[in-house]
Amino acid sequence: METRQRILIVDDHTLLRAGLRALLSQDPGIEVVGESGDGRDAIRAVGQLAPQLVLMDLTMPGMNGIEAISEIKRRYPEVRVLVMTLHKTEEFIHASFEAGADGYILKDATHEEFHVAFRNVLQGKTYLSTDVSAKVISGFLGGGKSRVGTSVFSSLTHREREILKLVAEGKSNKEIALYLYLSVKTVEKHRSNLMMKLDVHNAAGLTAYAIERGLVVT
Repeated sequence: METRQRILIVDDHTLLRAGLRALLSQDPGIEVVGESGDGRDAIRAVGQLAPQLVLMDLTMPGMNGIEAISEIKRRYPEVRVLVMTLHKTEEFIHASFEAGADGYILKDATHEEFHVAFRNVLQGKTYLSTDVSAKVISGFLGGGKSRVGTSVFSSLTHREREILKLVAEGKSNKEIALYLYLSVKTVEKHRSNLMMKLDVHNAAGLTAYAIERGLVVT
């Protein structure tokens, strides 16, 4: 009997996860081994369930998808990751692949395209949906002007992105320090670096930047 491919679904919307599970269950070669609603839980689930493929949303409470992809790839480089998202901007596309994603598909894709996408990624190929490919090509033809914002975001460290998200969620330096097991002084240093890199001067500016890039759910 042929071994079935093991898939983990990561999305904070319960109904969407249920729909994906139902769709995938129609394929006899696929086994959905689990579901996660946020990035931190997804990392734990990958370690416990050993999937071959992770279907990853990007905008989730707690740790977002891009951070989760980076950590999953660091710990389990053999695991394939297919991003499924509503975000069509180059910033999210580039950030996802820089984090280690193996494919990128939009949530409004057809069932046929979805099957082509996850099959290609499972076979070791890189998959880009048609709309995404067009945006990437357009960015290069436009001289890369639309990627300026991406380069700034890409310069942020994993810890800086984590703190940026927590600041945008309204947490104080002390709360962030407790959450991340850091000293308050270390958190203050990261916030200072963030403001310098992003050219903003207060928490409101950091929050606006995080919301604009989908790091927090509004």
